[in-house]
Amino acid sequence: MSEPLLELRGLRFEVAGRVVLDGVDFTLQAGERVALVGPNGAGKTSLLHLLVGLRRPSAGSIRAFGGERSREADFREVRARAGLLFQDSDDQLFCPTVLEDVAFGPLNLGRAPREALAIAHETLGLLGLADFAERVTHRLSGGEKRLVALAAVLAMRPEVLLMDEPTNGLDERAEERLIGYLARSALSMVFVSHDRRLVERLATRAVVLDNGRLEEALLHAHAHRHSHLHVHARGLADEHSHGGAAPPPRRWVKR
Repeated sequence: MSEPLLELRGLRFEVAGRVVLDGVDFTLQAGERVALVGPNGAGKTSLLHLLVGLRRPSAGSIRAFGGERSREADFREVRARAGLLFQDSDDQLFCPTVLEDVAFGPLNLGRAPREALAIAHETLGLLGLADFAERVTHRLSGGEKRLVALAAVLAMRPEVLLMDEPTNGLDERAEERLIGYLARSALSMVFVSHDRRLVERLATRAVVLDNGRLEEALLHAHAHRHSHLHVHARGLADEHSHGGAAPPPRRWVKR
């Protein structure tokens, strides 16, 4: 197996004396789409931020794209190659118009203005947002901002996509368009979500974060009148599948 694109080893992270992550190991291989699930407040957003250097661990190591990363200078390259979609789109959008917001990333990476605008127009078109180019960003609905924020990340042409609750605020049509685009994409991904449909359609692997620890999870469907994907930590899933007297498995996605 080739070297992981992203790798955490023995990662520990504390906030105001509280241990959020404790000895976390994680890898992302090329082509994987990993669902990061768990209860609210478990530290899922913090883990994404640690991957791109927006937060720093108290112990452990971070490797990205073949190199050890510890200093701010190390993470500048990481942030150019791993695009992060924030949970709150208002943290990501700050230009007057949609086109300017989407073109900002390519400009910041050194693209010529004409090329950056061409990339912005192309990216908006891929997400079905071509008509949004001249709209005023702060007047968009929450769902519209979500799609524009994703366009701004994709315009940087990242190798890895990190997403924090990407379907928040989307209506059913916009969510279907987003999931369809991501499912067709060849990008490697890590995404935080409680959205069952997104996990079901997108994830090739899942990990559960709870009580500071990260566990591999099993993705499988229970037979009902309709088939719904469930995500279980491995220990619970093994007991459940072998008929043991395990408690009802924890559901990490919405029904």
